[in-house]
Amino acid sequence: MISWFSALPYGWAYFIATIIDILVIALPVMLAVAMIIYADRKIWAAIALRRGPNVVGPFGLLQSFADGLKVFLQETIVPAAANRTLFLIAPIITFTVALIAWAVIPFSSYSVLANINIGLLYILAASSLGVYGVILAGWASNSKYPFYSAIRAAAQMVSYEVAIGFVLISVVMWAGSFNMQTIVLAQKGEVLGFINANGFNPLLFPMAVVFLISSMAETSRTPFDLTEAESELVAGYQTEYSSMSFALYWLGEYANVILMCALNATLFWGGWLPPLDLPFLYHIPGTTIGLGLFWIFLKIAIFFFIFSWVKATLPRYRYDQLMRLGWKIFLPLSLFFVFLVSGWLMLTRYHPIGG
Repeated sequence: MISWFSALPYGWAYFIATIIDILVIALPVMLAVAMIIYADRKIWAAIALRRGPNVVGPFGLLQSFADGLKVFLQETIVPAAANRTLFLIAPIITFTVALIAWAVIPFSSYSVLANINIGLLYILAASSLGVYGVILAGWASNSKYPFYSAIRAAAQMVSYEVAIGFVLISVVMWAGSFNMQTIVLAQKGEVLGFINANGFNPLLFPMAVVFLISSMAETSRTPFDLTEAESELVAGYQTEYSSMSFALYWLGEYANVILMCALNATLFWGGWLPPLDLPFLYHIPGTTIGLGLFWIFLKIAIFFFIFSWVKATLPRYRYDQLMRLGWKIFLPLSLFFVFLVSGWLMLTRYHPIGG
């Protein structure tokens, strides 16, 4: 894209091209957030034998935009005893962190904003920053229920990030790289020579399941939405928020959900690769850029349906059950598979038997 602005000095051409690349990713993500809120409500309604949003716009498609306009026109109320600066900064941090991680997600063989060698570490660092927005919201509100919820949310996020970290170590060892594009390409013909997915690998399938469940806990989705348990914490750390500050938390939550769906698809299910390593599946009528986008968007949609399906069907865990699952089941299991995968690679790939 820099070549499009070759008439300008290189520094300005690079700057403008980078801004355009960011907008090409950020704007569709924000539009997708609005549409998946609609899809989420439609899926819940279908499972509960209801109609869901169906009034605003054709088939109710404009319902999310109407809700956004409603909160935008409301007054932003800051509690008198709150720390005003931190109270207003907290939702901005949450929403910003939810967007910056998309910089390293590959959408096709050449459609990635930053194809850096430490892409996976970048995502871990960016997602870890999300806890600051939650903690600041609970503390700055100067109210006991948001504060309790923030402490609970922080403990939950940290607990499941530990398990996620060990899961990702297994993926990195198998692919031999932290680069997201390399991790995707390493899955080509991974299983039986023609299935493009780590998820069907017997050594990595349990880790795919652990990562899927942990990603639900990381985004505080049902059955792990203990940060918003109405009987204990009202609306949790965002109880005191209103108007656009509340909407930023809402948008940030769904942006994180889409990100986790994209990570599930990228790390374990082939990313932008087709499910099978067959030549005709790499060519979709139209432009070649559509080839990768089609498959990764399809996989993201499937995982989002799973997220919604779980939310509509499962009851909420108790907090002690949630922490027990993270520390006593997922952590030992993921650590065991780190040893298992590393041992298998040492025996077969790096020091093959008889080699």
